[in-house]
Amino acid sequence: MFALIRGAGDLASGIALRLWHSGFDVAMTDIEHPTSIRRTVSFSQAVTSGRADVEDVSAQRAENITHARELLKRDILPVFVDPECRCKEGIKPDVLIDAILAKRNLGTKITDAPIVIGVGPGFTAGVDCHAVIETMRGHTLGRVIYKGTALPNTNIPGRIGGFTGERVLRAPANGVFKGTRKIGDMVEAGDTVGYVGDKAMICTIGGVLRGLLADGTATVEGMKAGDVDPRGKKEYCETVSDKALAIAGGVLEAVLHLYTDRGEF
Repeated sequence: MFALIRGAGDLASGIALRLWHSGFDVAMTDIEHPTSIRRTVSFSQAVTSGRADVEDVSAQRAENITHARELLKRDILPVFVDPECRCKEGIKPDVLIDAILAKRNLGTKITDAPIVIGVGPGFTAGVDCHAVIETMRGHTLGRVIYKGTALPNTNIPGRIGGFTGERVLRAPANGVFKGTRKIGDMVEAGDTVGYVGDKAMICTIGGVLRGLLADGTATVEGMKAGDVDPRGKKEYCETVSDKALAIAGGVLEAVLHLYTDRGEF
């Protein structure tokens, strides 16, 4: 089966990893200048660097569909710069997964593929997709919804190590980001990890810097620009998160359920 994933950030990459390990051909799309902060576990880095490795899977930027198919033959995951997902017309995927995490639907339709899955709020199962995957941390994380919507976005990050909003670093101004620390560094409350212009982005808690915008990324004041993990485990910076794997498990369940329900197996 061929799965096309819209978005290539850390949650989308967790989905890609799980489907890839399950034997799917997988391709992804992203914007020209990705804003992923967990860059060490995001296939979006293939867009800017040409190549990205997440755990045991390698990805490369695909210039066209022919190139993408060549990459797949070499066991390399292709990533397109294609924010409108026009490549779906040529690929004709068996499964299309919208994992942009925009909290709203940016154009995905239930007719885009035989199986269409929306990840997080902004989608309605049975209207613009066949299934929705819950992304809110808590008891229902990763559950598959076949009728209705995911829980609404609260703008409050999930609790990790006893902290919620405190662990998220936000751009201090409109402008262009420049980091002074790198992912995997240990930080303390009050440390500066980057600047937008002359305004510092300062940590409010200590831990390991698990995510940080790439240098040169355009910012809007208040946008998510970094992530401090208070658990302080540097190895967590190199592996997909528990949340990503839970959501990925929901996607895999939905695909298999919808496929078998139609008598394809």
